Amino acid sequence: MMRSNNIKTGIARTPHRSLLMATGVSKENMNAPFIGIASSFSDLVPGHIGMRDLERQIEKGIHSAGGQAFIFGVPAVCDGIAMGHSGMRYSLPSRDLIADCVETVANAHQLDGLVLLSNCDKITPGMLIAAARINIPTVIVTAGPMLDGESRCEKLSMIKGAFESIGKYRNGEITEERLLELEEASCPSAGACQGLYTANTMACLTEVIGMSLPYCATSSAVSSQKRRIAFESGMEAVQRVINNIKPLDIITRDSLRNAIIADLAMGGSTNSFLHILAVANAGEIDVSLKDFDELSYKIHQFVKLEPSSDISMTQFHNAGGIPAVTNELIKSVPEFTGGKSGKWGKYKGVYCDKRIIHSYTEPFTTKPGLGILYGNIAPEGSVIKISAVDESCYEFEGIAKTFDSEEEAMVALENDLIKEGDVVVIRYEGPKGGPGMREMLAPTSLLVGKGLGTKAALITDGRFSGGTRGICVGHICPEAANGGVIALIQNGDKIKIDINKRSIDLLISEEELAKRRKNIKPFINKARGYLRKYSETVQDASHGAIV
Repeated sequence: MMRSNNIKTGIARTPHRSLLMATGVSKENMNAPFIGIASSFSDLVPGHIGMRDLERQIEKGIHSAGGQAFIFGVPAVCDGIAMGHSGMRYSLPSRDLIADCVETVANAHQLDGLVLLSNCDKITPGMLIAAARINIPTVIVTAGPMLDGESRCEKLSMIKGAFESIGKYRNGEITEERLLELEEASCPSAGACQGLYTANTMACLTEVIGMSLPYCATSSAVSSQKRRIAFESGMEAVQRVINNIKPLDIITRDSLRNAIIADLAMGGSTNSFLHILAVANAGEIDVSLKDFDELSYKIHQFVKLEPSSDISMTQFHNAGGIPAVTNELIKSVPEFTGGKSGKWGKYKGVYCDKRIIHSYTEPFTTKPGLGILYGNIAPEGSVIKISAVDESCYEFEGIAKTFDSEEEAMVALENDLIKEGDVVVIRYEGPKGGPGMREMLAPTSLLVGKGLGTKAALITDGRFSGGTRGICVGHICPEAANGGVIALIQNGDKIKIDINKRSIDLLISEEELAKRRKNIKPFINKARGYLRKYSETVQDASHGAIV
């Protein structure tokens, strides 16, 4: 029996049918499966501006397969535009707001199935959380990456062409005229930013899990292939309703571990740790930070994309995309279960450009793309994008310079107060302390742009953009607002980061730590409105910053 019968079957539902007819549902289609299209279209978000066209394609697919489509909206935040100011505090909390919106509309109207139209950083994980919570047949469509930028025959991305160029300009390496040229040319089309940053990482992992169709993650936002995938996704949603295939039939412990393996093999965004843990929590699936830690010692990185290289998502797609990656994992990694289930079997013949997607036995490095660091600074864990760190910096010891907000750190960076050998410590930016766990792309990009990417480090209880590169450790737990050791660090302290040993330590005695702990100032929550509610209910990053 269709769930939508609760709002359309029987004499008692005459008023309901009348209201549905007011929306344009015909008598003939009243018996069709009701499929909601949760669209995150927005004129404010480059990754989402092309979604009106994709909505039409999804709608066509649903109706072609015998369903009745209904479009409704959910909010979307562009992390790049929200970056570097107080607006970024709303980015991570918007993930749970999106999940709440989808859950509310789908359950209030008793929809039979969903197509979730997403793209950017927090929207895709919010959609995945909603799918796991509601557990009605669902397909996710990620709108795809933007085209590569180009200026004076130089290939550009949003990170290297715009963010990092600020540091180059302030360092005297480029003129203001060139800076303005890069600004205009770096983001030439609709779509998610061009590298394996958070948006494209989560799109790729959604495809690996099986919640979106093959090649959905990497096909360009402005391509005809994306339009066809949107149409096919509409048809697939109806078929999943007919066959009663629900998200928790697809999102399982095995498929989430597959996503972790693929993430490590490609060197994706550190934000994936937060989001996979939150999806697992929503589906009551036994996946924790221990799974990331365990697998990170086993998986080789055989794909290296922007920002860790100059290879864009467009080139990755043309090289074979996610089906080519999963085929390599099926052949070489016993923990990757796609081969056993046969889920990826029909894609075994896909093209794979070995110059971009190496064989697992000839990887870029036997190190994983991501790693968990523990130590007295982060007894409950922290994360680093190993693929974005030069191997000469795998062991780094430096002198702490502490800041209680991103803004304070930016002032120091802009005034050349950060030097070679420093460790920038940015605290009170965690899920609770921020609140909202802001991304630190502006300071990390400035470090790289000023030539300090291999000469200074940055650690924080906040988080990083998928575009961050350099010696950057985030998600430090416990966070400063919860009395974590990061709150006890003082200017001049020595900090050691050892990627080989997966450790991060404050080089002072336990006696000194205990002495400082007695004098720690209690955290005062000054947030208002939605952020205050979020701060009071959010858990730490090691549990996915769930609320």
